[in-house]
Amino acid sequence: MAPFNLMTAGVSWLAKSFNVFSCTSTLARCRCTSVLPATYINQVKCLSSQASGPPKRPLNGYMRYVVQQKPLMIRNNPEIKAVDIIRMIAQQWRTMSPDQKRPFEEASLQAREQFKMDLQRYQAQLTPAQVQQQTLEKRQRMAKRKAIRKKRELNSMGKPKRPRSPFNIFMSEHYEEARGTTSQAKMKSLLEDWRNLFSHQKKVYTQLAEDDKIRYKNEIKSWEDHMMEIGREDLVREQTLSTKKKKPAARTSAAKKGTKKAKAVKKVTAKGKAKTIRKTTTSTSTKTARTTKKT
Repeated sequence: MAPFNLMTAGVSWLAKSFNVFSCTSTLARCRCTSVLPATYINQVKCLSSQASGPPKRPLNGYMRYVVQQKPLMIRNNPEIKAVDIIRMIAQQWRTMSPDQKRPFEEASLQAREQFKMDLQRYQAQLTPAQVQQQTLEKRQRMAKRKAIRKKRELNSMGKPKRPRSPFNIFMSEHYEEARGTTSQAKMKSLLEDWRNLFSHQKKVYTQLAEDDKIRYKNEIKSWEDHMMEIGREDLVREQTLSTKKKKPAARTSAAKKGTKKAKAVKKVTAKGKAKTIRKTTTSTSTKTARTTKKT
């Protein structure tokens, strides 16, 4: 019975392998014979040799020198940090003569000319919808860069940090002892711990957050006043600028009202003085008339 069982097992294994082979061959045949219409092909990915989209901008002469020298510097100085290696390469580039820099700069010029040709070829095959999408993405990138530059400038000018939430304060206090090896795992465990806290435990961090709001309010007010003094109103928030503009307007209106009241008081006093003068003149005239009659 054993040889018969072995024989049947071998036959079944051969049948299964034959079925698998036939299925894969039919699938390959279907893939080779099936052709998609031209409208379903993404034209952007087929425009250049790069599947990701437009051709990349070429490196300048200095960056070409850095790419060439960086592996050699790392191999010769494995104990030095990458930042220090870049500084060393930059120092070497500064001390190089124009003849030594010329090969890298000429290669950069040639790559730039090739880039212009590739870019024209790429843009000529774009549809109007793809051109519009590219312009929109470019605007978004420019806005992002502008926001990053503005944030760096604000940090350099000493703008106070925004107030923290109660959870942020809790996270900063318990981040070191949080469970997990990665930062994402630690954040997840801290969020679970925060949700499991009682209300009286959360109240401590809520009070700390309220104190931080008061700190930020005082610091941002003094900082914005200083920015207004040095002529950097472009760094001040719009709401503070609007309130600053409203205050002088209110002061001028109050001053106008005060002047109107003063004028009214002056008119009243002038009228009163005129009445008193008239009364005195009439009384004196009547007295003189009586005296003349008596005489």
